[in-house]
Amino acid sequence: MKIGIYGGTFNPIHRGHMAAAQFAVEYLKLDKLYLIPVGIPPHKELAEGTPAPEHRLAMAELAGQALGEHVEVLDLELRRQGKSYTLDTVRAIHKRHPKAQLYLLMGTDMFLTFQNWRHPKEIAKICTLCAFGRSEKDTEALFAPQRDYLRREYGADVITMALPHLVEISSTQLREKMSAGEGNQFLLPAVYGYILVHHLYGTQADLKHLSLDQLRPAALSLLDQRRVPHVLGTEETAAKLALRWGADEEDARRAALLHDCTKRLSREEHLDLCKKYGIAVDEQERKNGGKLLHAKTGAALARDLFGVSDEIYSAIYWHTTGKPEMTLLEKIIYLADYIEPTRNFGALKELRPLAYEDLDRAMLRGLTIAVEDLSRKGMVLHPNSVRARDYLKGKLL
Repeated sequence: MKIGIYGGTFNPIHRGHMAAAQFAVEYLKLDKLYLIPVGIPPHKELAEGTPAPEHRLAMAELAGQALGEHVEVLDLELRRQGKSYTLDTVRAIHKRHPKAQLYLLMGTDMFLTFQNWRHPKEIAKICTLCAFGRSEKDTEALFAPQRDYLRREYGADVITMALPHLVEISSTQLREKMSAGEGNQFLLPAVYGYILVHHLYGTQADLKHLSLDQLRPAALSLLDQRRVPHVLGTEETAAKLALRWGADEEDARRAALLHDCTKRLSREEHLDLCKKYGIAVDEQERKNGGKLLHAKTGAALARDLFGVSDEIYSAIYWHTTGKPEMTLLEKIIYLADYIEPTRNFGALKELRPLAYEDLDRAMLRGLTIAVEDLSRKGMVLHPNSVRARDYLKGKLL
């Protein structure tokens, strides 16, 4: 098994870090890559205004999820007391994976000063040293003497790599840009959204009056990143349906972006939010947890955190079960969630065009499919879905 170890302050983690991580996975053919935010770096002081460790960890986790299942974020250095020495980290990972081939990833500055680290010879014995360079020409000119020195002095196995798509930004420069309201192009949207939501790096966004371009990354920061394509697909579908049926396009986009904003929470976390917001929970919802409750808790959080309107609140609230006499926006969000492009089941071939031809008939067909599917699986139907279906049957048939 080949495992990469990539540590850094990640303050914040940006596209440069992500590009380096992805290139290393492909170049070295890694089976797993550990991203490890540093607790207290031994070689420098953390910058003034550095977010709390849990924020740097959360941002790294968002980036790690976006990179794929082969990437895992570890908090072992953030939990460790005192300075974060690489030696302690590679020892811990070697103990966890004694038969794995370990690759220690580092940037140019770290590589060129490796001999000044704590016990470099032991690190070199445990890991292959892998350094990123800016270009092939610069990499070889800078790295060749150091590579030869480390091999000679420590018996190190050294790999140097020239990054093909260098992102020209340092974390220091990026922090300065963030405090001036710039630099979001260097960040994964979800990381940028996390920074806005938590007012990090001097950002002062008014969360209850975000522009759509600000709300989008803020909403994505609340998701398991594997759900991002679904939410963005729902947003675009909701916008198209709004234009077709005369609803407010921006309201449709906002509701779609936030419709799954609590989906990744545990059953206990959903129940805690229900208690916080005074949300009534029936027995079926209590048993199913997030599958049903995320619509109610998501609506409450969207209103509390982002100040959404009553219309948007209601569209999020009813997007899972539906109900009789739904508003136009409620129908649009229900169907957009159902038919967005990443969904893939047979009935969508019929349902997608129907949504643009007859909205109520599309709702009836969608509710009927959902009810029949749950019945076939032996699952208990939520009465709101049955009532919504029967109401449309009486209206249309």
